[in-house]
Amino acid sequence: MMMVHMRLLWLVLGLLFVIQSGSADELSSARQFDPPHVVMLIAEREYETMQSLKRFSEDRKKAYRFTIVAEDPNDRNRLVGLDSLQTADVMLVSVRRRTLPTDQLASIREFVSQGKPVIGIRTASHAFSLRNQEPPNGRVDWQDFDNVIFGGNYTNHHGNDLRVKLGFVDAALKDALLKGIDAERTYSSSSSLYRVSPLMKGTKVVMWGQVEGHPAEPIAWTYRRADGGKSFYTSLGNTEDFRGLVLPALLGNALVWALGK
Repeated sequence: MMMVHMRLLWLVLGLLFVIQSGSADELSSARQFDPPHVVMLIAEREYETMQSLKRFSEDRKKAYRFTIVAEDPNDRNRLVGLDSLQTADVMLVSVRRRTLPTDQLASIREFVSQGKPVIGIRTASHAFSLRNQEPPNGRVDWQDFDNVIFGGNYTNHHGNDLRVKLGFVDAALKDALLKGIDAERTYSSSSSLYRVSPLMKGTKVVMWGQVEGHPAEPIAWTYRRADGGKSFYTSLGNTEDFRGLVLPALLGNALVWALGK
């Protein structure tokens, strides 16, 4: 009788060991898969990037954890949820001419100062500056955000009625940022072509854009910032661009590139 009890006891202990080992393995796997946290700052009303970036993130939710930081519906110059930057691995900016409360812009500056990657689309080049205006009371701007973060030099744009022909040039970055894009094909964009030349030293152009009768302009590039961080910027970003073949692939590749060691 004692032998039977002992065998039962060892059987139970063995089962417990198997169950606990399995649980530990599952927990270990869960810990190993900790997807990068992408915080998207979205505060612009011209190109509907809130809807476009929501779709973009939905298609990639298995690979990344996305958090959207949007404008306060009662105050266009305040962002809701900016505390999420504290755990962000990369910041994606789609903001147009907003002047933020001092503490909020300080949080963005702090993120950048840590050398973390930044991705910008379209109006990010003039995200935190007004045109020939001072910030409202209690708000601050960042006039050289474009220069410091993206190595850019946005001054204005060509006419909205001019179709932009796209061209790809930097062979060294082709595999990293143009994966899935057939560089031999002809692509175009209805986003007005931004005037950004000359770019800062340290930029590497991935894509050019040209409209009839005007010199070509950089339309997508990388930049190694003074703080050591990596940045990527593209002036593409309207709804047609997001529905096309180039921008979604380009942005997806930019996330991989930005987070790569």
